[in-house]
Amino acid sequence: MNYRHGFHAGNHADVLKHLVLVALLDALKRKDAPFFVLDTHAGRGQYDLAASQAQRTGEAEAGIRRLWATRPSEPPALAAYLAAVAACWTPGADTYPGSPLLVARALREQDRLAACELQPEEAETLKSLLHDDPRCHVHQRDGYAAIKALLPPREGSTRFARALVLVDPPYESQAEEYPLITAALRDGLERFPQGIFALWYPIKQRAPLQPLMRKLANLPMKSALAIELLVRPDDSPLRLNGSGMVVINPPWQFERVVEPALRPLAQAMGETGASWRLTWLKQEKP
Repeated sequence: MNYRHGFHAGNHADVLKHLVLVALLDALKRKDAPFFVLDTHAGRGQYDLAASQAQRTGEAEAGIRRLWATRPSEPPALAAYLAAVAACWTPGADTYPGSPLLVARALREQDRLAACELQPEEAETLKSLLHDDPRCHVHQRDGYAAIKALLPPREGSTRFARALVLVDPPYESQAEEYPLITAALRDGLERFPQGIFALWYPIKQRAPLQPLMRKLANLPMKSALAIELLVRPDDSPLRLNGSGMVVINPPWQFERVVEPALRPLAQAMGETGASWRLTWLKQEKP
């Protein structure tokens, strides 16, 4: 893989992805029972926004920096996300957290994280970042294979009844990535049907996404919610116009948690034609 997330850290896609991630972690923490998090494509865990990669694209300027500058009305989910990002900052440094660091900061003593990263340099950096935290385990391995290897989740004799699986692949070739995603999610649901699975996906144009959404809707699950943020109309194949998160088996009334945050996000980071939407791919009947 040639993908390096340092070029894109803190952009509008990171903001949406991490807002949903923090909201899911908060929902899991409402109960005392331990939970397990599997991050299949974890990256290095923390990104320097003053480094050459981030400076070359400037994507954080239209993402987390613009959000901090405008500080919208802050519905609870948005306020929780901004607080989680602030809690990960290194004093004196200009950094933005990746998903494994956000998860690590949210874990309680009884919770665990398995973070998988295939690129050796990124995996070593993540291991250094989390090496003092016994709740976190970093694996240099393929994230899709880890779904098969690590579910159902357990640590020694401890079995976890609750788990969150975050799937955030690089999408260097979207057409090639989609079959891997659906196969891995199907396998994960068969191994751990009660788990929460959260898939991030880019939006350039709408049409190429439709086959993926149809396949996701046919997975063996009770419900799936698509949460999308578009910072411009989705009619340019050359730009990342937005992104989405499909949350499989979302917590009860999760849509009511994230929906109030989407409008201020679109207003803060969007251009003309910015929008958001929530769509049920499958919804369990009461």
